[in-house]
Amino acid sequence: MNKEEQLKKLTEMQYYVTQQQGTEPPYQNEYDQHFEEGIYVDIVSGKPLFSSKDKFDAGCGWPSFAKPVEAEEVTEHFDTTHGMRRVEVRSKTADSHLGHVFPDGPRELGGLRYCINSAALRFVPKDKLEEEGYGEYLKLFK
Repeated sequence: MNKEEQLKKLTEMQYYVTQQQGTEPPYQNEYDQHFEEGIYVDIVSGKPLFSSKDKFDAGCGWPSFAKPVEAEEVTEHFDTTHGMRRVEVRSKTADSHLGHVFPDGPRELGGLRYCINSAALRFVPKDKLEEEGYGEYLKLFK
């Protein structure tokens, strides 16, 4: 499936976040308090981005991760919008806006906090990884 076809399947919020650099409301999103084992993939490309093994509750209202599961699939860009100096994170393959990364994560997990919009993600549960073509990621949960 090509990107244009996939974009037509997005909800209004998913499109706003990934294509228009939007932000979903804090605490009112699908994955903020979701801690089931599995991986989170780009809603547009399906590329793996984050693992539940690296997810933590930062209390910020959005899903937070210590690191990407595939570092080369998450790109960083300097962002000065809204009068702030931040580092935006985007998916490499689909160029989807994901959220931002901050240096205030748990020290024991490396010190970073990838603050990601749920609307940019699709969760694949551990027991569906093989079936959905992500079997190589089962090793994360052994």
